[in-house]
Amino acid sequence: MAEHPAARYKVVEIANVHDREIEAELNRVTAEGYRFESIHFVTQPGNRRPSMAFLFFSRAAGEEGR
Repeated sequence: MAEHPAARYKVVEIANVHDREIEAELNRVTAEGYRFESIHFVTQPGNRRPSMAFLFFSRAAGEEGR
């Protein structure tokens, strides 16, 4: 994750885990000036398909409104 002490973070939950949904959220949030950090998938035991995903973003505190 970002190392700047005053970094701002954003977490986006995706319940409909499909490539188009992930892509749309990545494009939307990065257009707000956030930098993509990571994606984490939630799976149920015995099922390989993710039931949920969390996207993590950050930006420096001085980058608001860009």
